Amino acid sequence: MVKNNVKAWLFLLPAVAFLAVFMVYPIFDVLVYSFEEGYNFTSQTYNGIGFFNYSYVLHDPYFLQAVKNTFLIVIITVPLSTGLALLISMALSSIKKLKELFQTIFFLPYVTNTLAVGLVFMIMFQKTPYSDGFVNIIIKFFGGSAVDFIDGPYWAKMFVMCFYTIWIVMPFKILILTSALASVDETYYKAAQIDGTGKFRTFTHITLPMISPMIFYLVITGFIGAFKAYSDEVAIFGTDLNAAGMNTIVGYVYDMLYGDSGGYPSYASAAALILFMIVFTITVINLLISRKDSK
Repeated sequence: MVKNNVKAWLFLLPAVAFLAVFMVYPIFDVLVYSFEEGYNFTSQTYNGIGFFNYSYVLHDPYFLQAVKNTFLIVIITVPLSTGLALLISMALSSIKKLKELFQTIFFLPYVTNTLAVGLVFMIMFQKTPYSDGFVNIIIKFFGGSAVDFIDGPYWAKMFVMCFYTIWIVMPFKILILTSALASVDETYYKAAQIDGTGKFRTFTHITLPMISPMIFYLVITGFIGAFKAYSDEVAIFGTDLNAAGMNTIVGYVYDMLYGDSGGYPSYASAAALILFMIVFTITVINLLISRKDSK
């Protein structure tokens, strides 16, 4: 028994060492940085230990704007993308002919380069002195007025950001939900059909409970992914997200490390740990809800 335990630990040793070096140590290092006040990146010195970095970050207008943007992206895109993916997956599951073709078409945005898709969105929505953009042409065709979605009002930029995020994340959700729907035992549907159960009741009492683990998985990973949003914003609004008013928490951390205001790892560490606590709290709440519903 002891010999088998030793062998098991030897097999686990590479993975444990990898996690310790690349995950546990960085988290501990960030935690230390976050409490070092007045840290100087060049001399590797600091003035003292305390909560000043957290206070600075929580009172920084750029960070507060980043938190607002991140939460709006999370609240809007996660439910919408999951709901739309479920509807599309159910429609795909009911198609017999050309099902694989439609699945491939819906999955294409997921394998396309993020920056390339962002460039296409920018061209479609951006209003320039030479062109109003494709979307504005459609708006004006129906009698509306042109809107600058890239450099214009905040609501317009947030609309583009959420639309783009949903477009990017939905293919993966469609793939997962299509597989989940295919795994539901047909016996349940046949029994419901014999009993004369309606389609809506069949969906709420058979389909939804059977695929609920996958839905909760997508919601949790969707929350985590949305909170880590940064490259999507850069793809559309450029690298100066603070000027555009579209920065995210991850973007704020990056700016504190490498941006124009860079060289402040203590502030970046404090912001990163705040983000960690937000994501951790929401993940725990989702897991508790999913566990409660599964009982």
